Amino acid sequence: MQRRLRLGMVGGGQGAFIGAVHRLAARIDDCYELVAGALSADPDRAAASAAAARIDPLRSYADYHTMAQAEAEREDGIDVVAIVTPNHLHAPVATAFLEAGIHVICDKPLAISLQEGLELQRLARLHNKVFALTHTYSGYPMVRHAREMVTSGGLGDIRVIQVEYAQDWLSEPLELAGSKQAGWRADPQRAGPAGCLGDIGTHAYHLASYVSGMQPTRIAAELHTFVPGRQLDDHVQAMLRYANGARGMLWASQVAAGEENALKLRVYGTKAGLAFDQQNPNELLVTPLAGETRRITRGRAQSEAAAHATRVPPGHPEGYLEAFAQLYQDAALQILAVDAGLPLPPESSFLTTVEDGVRGMQFIDAVLRSHRNDSQWTALTS
Repeated sequence: MQRRLRLGMVGGGQGAFIGAVHRLAARIDDCYELVAGALSADPDRAAASAAAARIDPLRSYADYHTMAQAEAEREDGIDVVAIVTPNHLHAPVATAFLEAGIHVICDKPLAISLQEGLELQRLARLHNKVFALTHTYSGYPMVRHAREMVTSGGLGDIRVIQVEYAQDWLSEPLELAGSKQAGWRADPQRAGPAGCLGDIGTHAYHLASYVSGMQPTRIAAELHTFVPGRQLDDHVQAMLRYANGARGMLWASQVAAGEENALKLRVYGTKAGLAFDQQNPNELLVTPLAGETRRITRGRAQSEAAAHATRVPPGHPEGYLEAFAQLYQDAALQILAVDAGLPLPPESSFLTTVEDGVRGMQFIDAVLRSHRNDSQWTALTS
């Protein structure tokens, strides 16, 4: 890279967990410099947040519309914007920056409806802009190694896919106790029609699709809300059918007492099975049919995909922030290539993009439709 990309940020001000994560991830590989932001809808908090992030006060904006227009007109304007707002703002903010000719890195889910997602996909293609979606767990070296194993046929024909994502942090009504993080996630006006489904169910769905390379054609799903008075789901379970005859199950819950961030994936083929546990991200378990289980560690994984996402020698653990940084690094490679009119570099091909986001919205849409119809089998539609 000949220079750092100029990064702007919308949302992510003081008190917002994910904003700080994005800023750290952007700096780990020294690919970006944060130079502008509309960090909060509250003017005082926006100014204080910008000062804490060492953003020039002249490039701290009161709203994202002003920011998109002003930065597009500057000779040294931002190359890319990171969107770290509640879900309902993802589509309008991304639209403003795409129409201003600025690349986008957006937190998941892509939008609050399939229609919004499809429109963002259309705009990104129309303006020839990179649109990266931060499905963090796709940045882990062992997830990428697992994907390469499936792609190369190491597991044989895929038969079964099991994925689960269990947390317990919403087991009580934190949204009524002043928790900012719980507040917007439990509010359908800001989170959209999906609660746990949109927040972590999409992560589980993406991980299963990312590693297997397969999207289900039909699903049967049920949503449930365990906490009295909560307006959105805090638990989801779904059965999945695939075009090749494979079957799958997805479970996501934010009321699973005792669980912290238990995202787990198992994929079984005709030759072998693999297992990945996000809370132990530096290893992958692979078991051949009737054979012994192999524990493959990040530093010893023999694949270019894993090597590209690895920063430190064997035995030194890499984790969540490095996985997040990998998405930023891959986005930078694509942005530089697009701006130079060059083909996308092969090493950036693992990036999660707006197309993946649309598939996530198709999943949410199908789950909601299935749930409304007493969990009937429902086709995924575009």
